[in-house]
Amino acid sequence: MRMPTSLQTSFLCLSSACAVLAQVQQFLPLNSLSTFSGSSIPNPATFGLPASSSLTVSVAICSSQASSESFFLTNGSDIFEIELESGFGSWTGPSSNNASLLVDGAGQSTFEVAVSDNGTIHEILDALPLFGDSSANQAILFSPPFAFETTTNPTYPNYTLPSANSSLPEAPPSPTFDLVLAPLSARLTSLPQTGCSLANLSSAGTVGLSSAWLRGSGEWRSQWLVEGLSPDTNYTAYVIEDRVKVSGPIYFTTKSSSFPCPLVHSLRYCPSTAYAVPLDPPQSPALAYDASSLPTNISDPLLQYMTNFTTMLLTFGCGRDLYSPLQTCSDCQREYRSWLCSVSFPRCSEPSSGSSAQAPFSALQPQPSGVSPRNPFFPVVNYTYNSLLPCLEVCHAVDRACPYFLGISCPVPQFNADASYGVGFIDSGDPGVVGQGTTGMAQDRWGNVWCNGN
Repeated sequence: MRMPTSLQTSFLCLSSACAVLAQVQQFLPLNSLSTFSGSSIPNPATFGLPASSSLTVSVAICSSQASSESFFLTNGSDIFEIELESGFGSWTGPSSNNASLLVDGAGQSTFEVAVSDNGTIHEILDALPLFGDSSANQAILFSPPFAFETTTNPTYPNYTLPSANSSLPEAPPSPTFDLVLAPLSARLTSLPQTGCSLANLSSAGTVGLSSAWLRGSGEWRSQWLVEGLSPDTNYTAYVIEDRVKVSGPIYFTTKSSSFPCPLVHSLRYCPSTAYAVPLDPPQSPALAYDASSLPTNISDPLLQYMTNFTTMLLTFGCGRDLYSPLQTCSDCQREYRSWLCSVSFPRCSEPSSGSSAQAPFSALQPQPSGVSPRNPFFPVVNYTYNSLLPCLEVCHAVDRACPYFLGISCPVPQFNADASYGVGFIDSGDPGVVGQGTTGMAQDRWGNVWCNGN
């Protein structure tokens, strides 16, 4: 274990009966979060720790400037160094009544110390934020999931399914989320990757909408509609949970200044639809289209399709007769809704720009001005755009989830599937093969979106 000789001597004295070289300045209680400034504590500074069979001590650097502080811990019998990586470090183990933490070389920096017997308080989360889409100066982003929808599986003979336009259930309690957004040139990844460091930064753009949203996958997330961004600019995004847990970074690029399509979001009947669509700009003061501003000549036919499909599906003995050991009528309705929304709302996009071309290329289909859209209920627009085709796997998911008598059939990759779907990104396209596509996903954390996975 690495430790300077003078600090080792001082710390050994702290854990013995000899005269200590550094006195305990403060006791850190269990399940607490404390913030300190190096300019207001001695050097070195020593903090008492509680006894616990499983104590976790985590440290987060809050200052953006370079610092050289060191953190050492004794649990009463052994000495450990809490090594920092990206401004964050932690230790877990048993501690006795004379456990303590020593901080050396804090200088002018600010840092947090969290003490817990229920796991680490500071954390870098594995779950990432989700990029919805962007226009030239707006973006839709989502937090990592904070809860999952709880539903009761319907049973025969009272097997019921959600209506086409079901109201959003009451959102469960949510952590406090903060969105941090900055141009790539700000080099956020070079800063300490801690909540207290990132939360101190000024975020780009203005949040026009912030709310909890239940996506079609059953995940509750916080969603943000951000406006005032710069066109054709690479952005880095983090989400901070309760100021101590960091999710990200993810990356995305705003569209060019000539990109004409507005964003649509927050549709109860299409809960995963959050992207640009070929419509004229919404009427002021709306920032983007939502369920209240979307033209009814677009939403009404979709709701009727969904209602008719559900009625037909329920003619099957749902909950009594099994058509699959893995799928139910509820699964079928959910996947059909996802497919219907992805084909009913054409997604606008544009080819990637910059010196390095995106590989593989996205499933883009040019749409000249005045051409009838894929959805006949959408208006003919007087501008040119590129349509990002739905992923073929969205259709396959319906085929796998629904009873055979519905006659659902998807185009074959070997023939004409790529005329209306993005093929080979998630699945390889070979008959019967799931996975092994060129990307394995519809989009990634770097802002590449290859097909519309809705």
